Amino acid sequence: MRTTVRTQRHPHDDAPDTAESFTRLAALPDGAERRALKDELVRLWLPMAERIAVRFRGRGEALEDLYQVAALGLVKAVDHYDPERGRAFEAYAVPTVTGEIKRHFRDHMWTLHVPRRVQDLRNRVRRAGKELSQTIPGRAPTVAEIAAYAQLSEDEVRTGMEALECFTALSLEAEMPGTDGYALEDTLGRSDPGYDAVVDRAAVAPCLRALPDRERTILYLRFFQGMTQSRIAEQLGISQMHVSRLLNGCFARLREEIVAEAG
Repeated sequence: MRTTVRTQRHPHDDAPDTAESFTRLAALPDGAERRALKDELVRLWLPMAERIAVRFRGRGEALEDLYQVAALGLVKAVDHYDPERGRAFEAYAVPTVTGEIKRHFRDHMWTLHVPRRVQDLRNRVRRAGKELSQTIPGRAPTVAEIAAYAQLSEDEVRTGMEALECFTALSLEAEMPGTDGYALEDTLGRSDPGYDAVVDRAAVAPCLRALPDRERTILYLRFFQGMTQSRIAEQLGISQMHVSRLLNGCFARLREEIVAEAG
């Protein structure tokens, strides 16, 4: 009976054989020939870098942008790889490209500024929660379980969980869960113009008390009773034009006195 052993194909089995090219690159001085060889090596290994980028798809960043970040990591790997250390280029390039993508998420994809330590806690808590969820059926792992699994304190786990909510921001126009069209912005307070009115009235009160009785009466009828200048003129037995002149005179006097006090 023949037993067939099926080996798992490595994700980068189509990697090019570039060992000789890297040895030649290390010996070349800076110049056009070295730049051309480096560009060729980046081109040959670019499919590997793009496959690594695809692993991070669906985390809030466009795939084209991830390709660019991965390519940048590949260029760094080609620049710093030392063939004399005996490691294959792939073994050096994969963690270099992966690290570049992770740094991109950590440094550029946070909506709110979060300290690096808290970002690291967030990543450890997220990874631990995901791994524990596969072993605990029917419920989410507790804070204590995540802390034990990730070798963190429970306070650190809670901090990481809070940071999970800072990765992206919710639009102020987004509908709140369990409501009928109630948006997040509807919960925010707004400046009450009444407070400004209180301050203005307190500032102008001494000046108003210094006005003659007729001017105070005209101001009261105009701004507190809502009467027109014509009705005020009729009630006081003077012309509407005279009322207008008295109002303008009151305004000018009040303005000068308030400005003088503020100065």
